[in-house]
Amino acid sequence: MSDRIKGLLLYTLVRLLSAPLSLAVVASAVFWLMRLTPGDPVDVILGVRASPDVKLALRQELGLTGSWWEQYVNYLQQLLRLDLGKSLNSRATPVVEIIQTFFPATVELTIYAMAIALMVGLGLGLITALSPKWQTVGRLFSIITYSLPLFWVGMLLQLVFAVQLGWFPIGTRFPVEITPPNTITGIYTLDALLTGQPQLFLVSLRYLALPALSLGVVISGVFERVLRINLQRSLQADFVESAKARGISPPRVLLNHAVRNALIPVVTMMGLTIAALLGGAVLTEVTFSFPGLANRLFEAIIARDYAVVQGIVVFFALIVVVVSVAIDLVNAWLDPRIKY
Repeated sequence: MSDRIKGLLLYTLVRLLSAPLSLAVVASAVFWLMRLTPGDPVDVILGVRASPDVKLALRQELGLTGSWWEQYVNYLQQLLRLDLGKSLNSRATPVVEIIQTFFPATVELTIYAMAIALMVGLGLGLITALSPKWQTVGRLFSIITYSLPLFWVGMLLQLVFAVQLGWFPIGTRFPVEITPPNTITGIYTLDALLTGQPQLFLVSLRYLALPALSLGVVISGVFERVLRINLQRSLQADFVESAKARGISPPRVLLNHAVRNALIPVVTMMGLTIAALLGGAVLTEVTFSFPGLANRLFEAIIARDYAVVQGIVVFFALIVVVVSVAIDLVNAWLDPRIKY
């Protein structure tokens, strides 16, 4: 086994061992932030006019009678048992079940938004890097898309394509009058293809179009800028000139040398964008009333449902940690010069 592979494996092991510490920091932060912000889950459930005895009984049932420190210790003990608890508002519903129910919708939205962002951003980045006359267009595109408020883009798309033109539906994930495809993965478009129902695939795609487009276009400018700048640098690098001098054809030089080297920061940006997509999905899902996990998180924050907010945030943090480690491994595969 080479020293590089050993270093990579050691780095991966260290990152995985440090993941629980990162998750503990996130879990602690969301615990204290939820309790320091105004609002009481008991008042949300019973109303402010409920009698003190009724409120006390509910607090005891929800485990909110002890001090915040006692509640914090109990919460960490739950996490150590891999128990995310139960919703305060629907006390019979485990948080894990809520995540299993709503997360596939967010995954589906994220996949299609990322696909749009990569196609638009990388396609335009490649064009602007190879054609100087398009560079101004690329710069303007990246600046404008990065500056656009996500909720405003979503509202504009709804107004134009749903309300005015009537091309796309809004407000849900699937029409209520049609039975969704049989659940295999929970991702409707994939389930429709797996069950041989292409018509349901198209129906689901229509409901995904506007949310995915709004989220994908907003983040596409980041990929355009990163690829354009790094591809221009790669094309001017010595190893590209050396490849040309050896008589390698221009398309092979571009794809095997310049583009591959320029994709390293793009892959890194993809990992960072996962976190941005999870955060942006909250605004997108709320704007489009899309029934995903991010929208469920927003509802839990409004309802002061501590357990649901804490569980979903920790789950999102776990995804970010896993993706970041995976991105590092992909970078090491793309660039043998990377040492760990």
